[in-house]
Amino acid sequence: MSVFLRNYLGGQWQPESRTAHALVNPVSGEALAFAGGPAENLAAAYEFARNAGGSALRAMSYGQRAAILADVMKVLQANRDTYYDISIANSGTTKADSAVDIEGALYTLGYYAKLGATLGDVHTLGDGTSTVLSKDGLFQSQHVYAPVRGLALFINAFNFPAWGLWEKAAPALLSGVPVVIKPATVTAWLTHRMVEDVVNAGVLPPGALSIVCGSSAGLLDPLQPFDVLSFTGSADTAAKIRSHDAVTRHSVRVNIEADSVNSALLGPDAVPGSEAFDLYVKELVREMTTKSGQRCTAIRRALVPAAQFDAVAEAVAAKLSGITVGNPRNDTVRMGSLVSREQYDAVHTGIEKLAGEAQLLVDGRNSALVDADPALAACVAPTLLGLRDGASGTTVHEHEVFGPVSTLIGYRDADEAVALAHRGQGSLVASIFSADHAWLARAGAELAGSHGRVNLVSPDVGKTQTGHGNVMPQSIHGGPGRAGGGEELGGLRSLGFYHRRSALQASATTLDALGPLGSL
Repeated sequence: MSVFLRNYLGGQWQPESRTAHALVNPVSGEALAFAGGPAENLAAAYEFARNAGGSALRAMSYGQRAAILADVMKVLQANRDTYYDISIANSGTTKADSAVDIEGALYTLGYYAKLGATLGDVHTLGDGTSTVLSKDGLFQSQHVYAPVRGLALFINAFNFPAWGLWEKAAPALLSGVPVVIKPATVTAWLTHRMVEDVVNAGVLPPGALSIVCGSSAGLLDPLQPFDVLSFTGSADTAAKIRSHDAVTRHSVRVNIEADSVNSALLGPDAVPGSEAFDLYVKELVREMTTKSGQRCTAIRRALVPAAQFDAVAEAVAAKLSGITVGNPRNDTVRMGSLVSREQYDAVHTGIEKLAGEAQLLVDGRNSALVDADPALAACVAPTLLGLRDGASGTTVHEHEVFGPVSTLIGYRDADEAVALAHRGQGSLVASIFSADHAWLARAGAELAGSHGRVNLVSPDVGKTQTGHGNVMPQSIHGGPGRAGGGEELGGLRSLGFYHRRSALQASATTLDALGPLGSL
């Protein structure tokens, strides 16, 4: 029997829609589940979330809400085997790549549960100490953070149906803000199942967690001034969101994560045979192949000294030759499929576009597949392009191909390497591999202004560094410019998006009556 992903709004499951969109196995083309058309009674459902869910959450202390996050994590842990089955079937990922999504979600939830517990039994967060406003010192000003008195609407991308939900929902719920999630329909099954399990477990108050799995039509229309909106996806859709009345008229706060042409720099000192060189090659191959390159943080531009261009190309090609692609249920397969044939077509089109400017060094478009029909499967083997003179390129610095595709780009000197990284016009992440600590620090500081995160890898941290593409909840995730200008995670910093800062001006005695204040 096929699964129908019903919307959960207003504290209840809505009926199956007459309009159905099939979610398929991207390897076999088999229909797995169905999602419906537009959600019903959105305005009333949003009011229920604000009033019932928001009131119940705000009545709790930060420590109590942290305990709820721990309960949510326990529910998800108890069902993790089912999540792996859904991920492998619907996203076409191997078990190892499914873990990036599922275990990443669990780790992030656990992290915020523990971090929230450190805030203890407080209901108000302070921002700094009080400031004297009167000559006698009695009338003072204390800045505080108050949870927004609305809901948080999350519109997510297809590549992380598990982590994409919980990396946003964990800090929102910890802040006392109810959540409405709209996952990308093509891989919504995993998100839906997680929400269903949490709802059935009854660990969250009614209205705290809702989901829309079908059409996004009218999704933004009922938003009100105290709501917040977080979007992960294309820059084109982000532009439409920013121009919506909810944003322009109601000043709904928006967080955007859009396209990103991330780069990885090989330092001038990293010659073949050096540890930094080997670490760089290993990282590039990992980023090209993990989740079939479908990560917003993946390396799209591999910047290397012109003198080492051929050596890097040969080393990467040798490693890529050992990557088997095909059906993720086959134990010999190292890399599964893209999420859909539509994405398959987009990647092929993108490769052609890059090939108009760069040379194809490893062409994976027609590689043999393991246990998969190339006429049906959305599989593309890793593809490496090359441009020896990086400064001469334009497309390679501006166009992102969301798949197992990267372009090797040569640079003349260290200054040009940094300049080429900046040509991404704002990225989520850049990484630099070198044994020269002084240059790493200098280059990292120069790249910080155009990147949300800079991963500096020297041989002494080669085994312990968390990876170019891995988003850790302790560090912020987001980036300026074309990357969307947004910011998520970063420990307690993420709570700032779900709070409003206000100045309480009063007698020092009145301010003392607030009781102990937590701190971001």
